Amino acid sequence: MDVRSYLKDNFLLFDGAMGTMLQAAGLPAGGLPEVYNIEHPDIIQGIHQKYLAAGCQVITTNTFQANAYKLKDCPYTPEELITAGVKLAKESGSPYVALDIGPLGQLMQPMGTLTFDKAYDLFLQQIMAGVAAGADAILFETMSDLLEVKAGVLAAKENCDLPVFVTMTYQADGRTFVGVDPQSAAITLSGLGVDALGVNCSLGPRELSPIIDTLLTYSRVPVIAQPNAGLPEIENGKTVYRVTPEEYGRFMTELSQKGVRVLGGCCGTNPDFIASMAKNLEGLSPQMPEPKKVTAISSGCKTTVFDQGITVIGERINPTGKKLLKEKLREQDFGYLAGEAIAQEKAGADALDVNCGLPDIDEAKTLQRAVQEVQAVTNLPLQIDSSAPAAIEEAVRVYNGKPLINSVNGKQESMDAIFPIAKKYGAAVIGLTLDESGIPETAQERLAIAEKIVTEAAKYGIPREDIIIDCLVLTASAQQELVLETLKAVQLVKAKLGLHTVLGVSNVSFGLPARPVLNSTFLASGFGAGLSGAIINPLSEPMMQVVRSFRVLNNQDRDATSYIAHYSNTAPPAPAALSAERSLKEYIMEGRQTETTRKTEELLKTRDALSIIDEEFIPALDTVGEQYEKGKLFLPQLIQAAEAVKCGFDVLKSSVPQGSMDKGTVLLATVAGDIHDIGKNIAKMLLENYGYRVIDLGKDVPINTVVKTALEHQVRLIGLSALMTTTVSAMKDTITALKEAGCKAEIMVGGAVLNEEYVKFVGADHYAKDARTDVLIANRIFGGEE
Repeated sequence: MDVRSYLKDNFLLFDGAMGTMLQAAGLPAGGLPEVYNIEHPDIIQGIHQKYLAAGCQVITTNTFQANAYKLKDCPYTPEELITAGVKLAKESGSPYVALDIGPLGQLMQPMGTLTFDKAYDLFLQQIMAGVAAGADAILFETMSDLLEVKAGVLAAKENCDLPVFVTMTYQADGRTFVGVDPQSAAITLSGLGVDALGVNCSLGPRELSPIIDTLLTYSRVPVIAQPNAGLPEIENGKTVYRVTPEEYGRFMTELSQKGVRVLGGCCGTNPDFIASMAKNLEGLSPQMPEPKKVTAISSGCKTTVFDQGITVIGERINPTGKKLLKEKLREQDFGYLAGEAIAQEKAGADALDVNCGLPDIDEAKTLQRAVQEVQAVTNLPLQIDSSAPAAIEEAVRVYNGKPLINSVNGKQESMDAIFPIAKKYGAAVIGLTLDESGIPETAQERLAIAEKIVTEAAKYGIPREDIIIDCLVLTASAQQELVLETLKAVQLVKAKLGLHTVLGVSNVSFGLPARPVLNSTFLASGFGAGLSGAIINPLSEPMMQVVRSFRVLNNQDRDATSYIAHYSNTAPPAPAALSAERSLKEYIMEGRQTETTRKTEELLKTRDALSIIDEEFIPALDTVGEQYEKGKLFLPQLIQAAEAVKCGFDVLKSSVPQGSMDKGTVLLATVAGDIHDIGKNIAKMLLENYGYRVIDLGKDVPINTVVKTALEHQVRLIGLSALMTTTVSAMKDTITALKEAGCKAEIMVGGAVLNEEYVKFVGADHYAKDARTDVLIANRIFGGEE
């Protein structure tokens, strides 16, 4: 019986931690576990057999880091290590073998430099090696970025038919390192068609329980739980986990009765934990909760649920009737599109339409680029709008999250082209009530087309909640007698099909004067008829007045909180026109690099460079940092703001006296044995933007190199990073060596595995929980700030 068939009616038990077992078997601090597949195969197979004896059914291969990027200094290729790893797992006698694939170790664009296509290729290399070696399933684990996961999932599904499992790793704030929330993960990954999704690592079963609850609520596929054995602590110089095997077994049993179907362990677990879990599950049957059926779209960090009230879809990124936007698209000036996106988000949009339909450009490539540029500056979900299926597919392929396709219609040709794309990429779809005969005059005929669209979508496995119907607004100037038929159709679709509806409201006033008055009146009528979403200009105050007031009347705006805040005397003014000049601080906070460059050049004509740094750059970064700490912004926005400042610094460099921008020198390094450097690289970027000179020694840095460089440059602050518990000892040894050498620098440490207790253990002066904290520590040391 294959994995998919077995999972339908049974619990599926994975093994526990490999790293924990290898450390106990003598893996040196910072050693590459995957090398043991070739150099110590007996140890690996022995670990596999212990887990099998404990009761697991799936052995995970020892290939977590076996990608070309992380192994570039390794004597073995990914193919060699994966082939050996799968062979050992199969020879252990395991019923099922899962090819283990971890994160690639680089940030995806726009946060970093890794492109979607490059990520796809790196994953594909691992997948094909695992398939050739005989793996039964593919497990992407400890993932933080949905876009990176999407590249891997597509690489798997497009090149093999093995089951695909995905687990993300969440922090104490309920989000991943880059800000992904469990609702967005469940909705996106379910849409992509993975066979199971869930969570692993970072926290213990108790701490992960709320996250698992959310996954169970929204996932359309079985949910996986592979927690750590609690939170790591230091005892007698060693990492220990306080949850016992017996407690772990009880926790996991509780999760199974909530509906978790795939269970295993991560850091700190061993065969005793798996045995306890297996014993507790004996005689129990899997619970199969029905997921909440919602009509939802998402970005990588935010989900918009149509079931929760009125949804506003901003319509301004569409060249129809917009001369300036047409010019910008022809010039490939995506900064203008980014500005439109930000303005609409600030005005209250819940999602944004993106349309690049011009006959004299490469629409597919332009739409793809537009989606990437807009997602770089906003967390709002996007509606991918085009009449060309090829352009839609180019855009949704690289989209981060679950997009909304605009649109399909009742023509068989349209459904044949669009539904395969929606199914493959897990998108929701707007269905237009027109067919080969055009737009019907009556509401009943439009309902019939909506029914046809839903029926055809079901043939592709697209659930009805992923279909949103547009009953089509006709112009009052030309077809006045049919305007109300649209509203009748909205009522019928809601009553007969139970589907959500959207309308492009402004069409109703085309060719008539005082269009905002007519638009807002029709919008109110639409809401009264049961309209779910409105494609409108959110910068139109009359339209947003209707939205805000109706959200009070339909109980969406509880206690009229947002309404009161907007219309009270202290409320911010209505959104300014997009063409209005913005401040440099605003451009930086919005992450708009081109505009930051232009505005810096402009200010430099009347102000000196240092005043621009102190009065514009630093306050903007401070504000973004504060919002990041409060959870109002996430890592992508923090990095985009830092990149914008970098563009501004490039303008100022020639105008600043030598050395005047240098607040002090900070030495950064990822400690010996650790090949993870994402966190360190983010810290470097932010420190440099605050005016610090950074000596970056890279990753896997020998202790003597850190000591020699620190003494040679007489640095006052050193930042050390470690991601793995196995390399915390190397961090301690590095700090000890620095102190023994007489280095007087203060030392800050950071990394996913660290906490205040670890900081004391390694002997550091400061705990930098994130890049923002690095800056605060540097400011205190070099500038005397509290």
